Amino acid sequence: MTAASLRKASDAHRTAPARAAASTSPALALYEQIKAFITHKIQDGSWGAGHRLPSESELVAQFGVARMTVNRALRELVEQGRIVRVAGVGSFVAEDKPQSTLLQIANIASEIRDRGHDYRCEFLTAERIAASPDVAVWLDLRPGESVFHTVCLHMENEIPVQLEDRYVNPRVVPDFLDQDFSLVPPSEYLVRNVPFDQIEHVVDAVLPTPEQAERLAMAVTDPCLLLTRRTWTRTLPVTVVRCLHPASRYRLGSRFRADGNPSFG
Repeated sequence: MTAASLRKASDAHRTAPARAAASTSPALALYEQIKAFITHKIQDGSWGAGHRLPSESELVAQFGVARMTVNRALRELVEQGRIVRVAGVGSFVAEDKPQSTLLQIANIASEIRDRGHDYRCEFLTAERIAASPDVAVWLDLRPGESVFHTVCLHMENEIPVQLEDRYVNPRVVPDFLDQDFSLVPPSEYLVRNVPFDQIEHVVDAVLPTPEQAERLAMAVTDPCLLLTRRTWTRTLPVTVVRCLHPASRYRLGSRFRADGNPSFG
């Protein structure tokens, strides 16, 4: 065997494991790849608030995809609050929003029953799916890695008051989907069985999507309050949940003493 043949065989041997690893990694849809690229640039500080993103034409050329694919990626990033789009000008990294801290994990079933009203939970979705780039970031997973997903609709006197969209880390709660959530809702199960030591609450004012508006029996032009909650146990992310409330039906808030400690009871 010649020296050139030996070098070629050696190169092939070194690259074979990399090709094998790539073939076993879950492939992202093209628009998800664009979202992941932009999200990474924002999160690592390369693109700060107000930074102008490449144009749609530039992204089309860079990723070799159709314009509608780029448009979907940008549209979903707008919906997630990561970027803003100005007609005729371009797309920009969104400014950070002020955060309102809520001090407790509320049990919506108990709150409704304490008011003397009827509570019902309509369970809509329970599935194991591949984590999208934003969910992967929230739960410290790899994009495409397996994650649990549930959707619940909470009703007060048969009127929808909260649409709960939850993702759970299988590394922390591997038996999550084995539960009977008709008996104990996902939020209550997690509070009872997975001790948490950190909570993050973020509240945004948003408009519902047509599907969300239909489920909440409201108009798409009516405002909503979106509560995004993340919890950790021993620094490991447990869950991220987005709770959407019609603003005309629900309020979010906290009460605490002047020393900063929560006031309970």
